[in-house]
Amino acid sequence: MSQIRDNKLLQKIAIVIKELREEKGVSQEEVYNDINIHIGRIETAKANLTVSTLAALCKYFKITLSDFHKKIESL
Repeated sequence: MSQIRDNKLLQKIAIVIKELREEKGVSQEEVYNDINIHIGRIETAKANLTVSTLAALCKYFKITLSDFHKKIESL
């Protein structure tokens, strides 16, 4: 089964992830050290992340998936 890639959606996810990281005041390296997820490729929309990865990031940034989705839709 091939993966579906929605570049516009990935761009919006990238923007929101970067905003959340900057609001928390942490670097990409700190995120990796804290939860073992490389977010550099996510923040540049190069990675087609999984729902599990997105859920882990939301938990780290203390935001629900629902609220994350609302942020994406507002862009």
